[in-house]
Amino acid sequence: MLCSTSKRLDSGNNFKWATHSSSYTRTPPRPIRFPSFPSPQLTCQILSLIPRQPQTSMAASDADVETGGCNYAEIIVIRHGETEWNADGRIQGHLDVNLNEVGRQQADTVAARLSREPKISAVYSSDLSRAHETAEIIARNCGGLEVVKDRDLRERNLGALQGLVYHEIAKINPEAHKAFVSHSKDQEIPGGGESLNQLYRRATSCLQKIGEKHKGERVVVVTHGGFIRALHRRATTHHRVGKVLNTSVNVFHLSDGGKWSIKTWGDVSHLSETGFLKSGFGGDSNSG
Repeated sequence: MLCSTSKRLDSGNNFKWATHSSSYTRTPPRPIRFPSFPSPQLTCQILSLIPRQPQTSMAASDADVETGGCNYAEIIVIRHGETEWNADGRIQGHLDVNLNEVGRQQADTVAARLSREPKISAVYSSDLSRAHETAEIIARNCGGLEVVKDRDLRERNLGALQGLVYHEIAKINPEAHKAFVSHSKDQEIPGGGESLNQLYRRATSCLQKIGEKHKGERVVVVTHGGFIRALHRRATTHHRVGKVLNTSVNVFHLSDGGKWSIKTWGDVSHLSETGFLKSGFGGDSNSG
C-alpha cells in the first residue's frame, strides 16, 4: 500500500493524528520561498506616489506600470484537498472523486490562512468535485466570492489508467503503463489520455488568460497536481519540482509580455496541525 488510513482524535481543543503508519506528520516540509514581493495592490499604491519623469520615448520594458494599474497578476494556485483515492493510491485523472474528511479539514485550514492575507478578488476552480469543493470552502472564507468553474483547469486525462491502483497498472494494462512512464513529453496515454505537452499547453494557456483578466489583483485557482507541475515547467528552468501536496500553496506572478515567476512553492505550513498525506498517490511525476 502507498499510504495508510488515519483518524483524528479530539480532546478538547487539542488533537493529534492516529495512524497505522507514519504517513501523516505534524511537521510539514519546509516550503521553498522565493524573494518576497508586496501585494499587487500595495505595489501599485507605492508606485503611484513616485513622480513620473517626462519622456520623449518609452521602451516596452519602461511601460510595465500604467497609471492606476499594475504589471502583474498574483495567482495563488492550490491543489485540491485529499480524497479517498489519493489515500488508496488510485489514479483519478478526469474521474470525479469527492474530498474525504481529511481533505475537507485541509480545505478549511488553507481557507482560514487565505482569509488572513490580502484581499482575494476572484476564485477559480476545476469543474471536478474535489477541486470545486475545496474552492467553495475558500470562497466562503474570503468574502463569499462566487467560484468560477473552468473545465480547462482539470487534471491530466490519463485515459485507460483512470480508476486503477497505481502499483497494479503495469500488470493490468502494460501498454498504458509503458506510455505513462515514457520520457517522451508527446506520448499520449491509450484510451484518450493526454500527453505531457498537451497538458502543458492547456494549463499554461488557461492560467495566462486568468492572469490577463486580473492584472493588479490577487486571485485563487484550485486545480490538480499534474496541472500545477505543468505551470512550474512554464515559470522556471528549475526542473526539480518535488511532490505537490494536497492544499499546498503555490504563488505565481504573471507579468506583461508573458513573463512568469514563482513567489512561493509547495507551502503547506498551514497544515502543521491538520496533517497531510506524504505517501498518497498524486502530485508527483506520476500525478493523477
